[in-house]
Amino acid sequence: MSGEGGEKRGDTEGEDSGTTGPFSFSPEPTLEDIRRLHAEFAAERDWEQFHQPRNLLLALVGEVGELAELFQWKPDAELSPQAWPPKERAALQEELSDVLIYLVALAARCRVDLPRAVLAKMDTNRRRYPAHLSRGSARKYTDLPHGATSNDQAAGTADPACESTN
Repeated sequence: MSGEGGEKRGDTEGEDSGTTGPFSFSPEPTLEDIRRLHAEFAAERDWEQFHQPRNLLLALVGEVGELAELFQWKPDAELSPQAWPPKERAALQEELSDVLIYLVALAARCRVDLPRAVLAKMDTNRRRYPAHLSRGSARKYTDLPHGATSNDQAAGTADPACESTN
């Protein structure tokens, strides 16, 4: 995505691919900014007619497939994506961006407030995967010692039905 004046944010140029410290995202654009930018982009092209939930989901799946292709057939011992050549890093950035754009568009069409949904899901995951029972384990919550709580579903979640019309 381009910022004000056309400057690019999140470019791989200038990144220190050898950095091992904690990563953090830039504060902008927000998910709402991404939703708005994509909605404007689609409206300018009269593409909303093609953006029913099913279409957006299939586009998202297609983009995830393109992202998977970047990792396919790479040996496990190969360098991590941070050390990939610039052309492969640029492709990674583009495919991850496509996935995020379609995810945000699908969430908007389904009227799911992603930031709030993520907070609710993290609360659910904290209940399902207590640190003292799940630390270092890849087991599903139902296979952890003493199982998970019976109240795994977050209360007050949004209506799961997506909008099918404008």
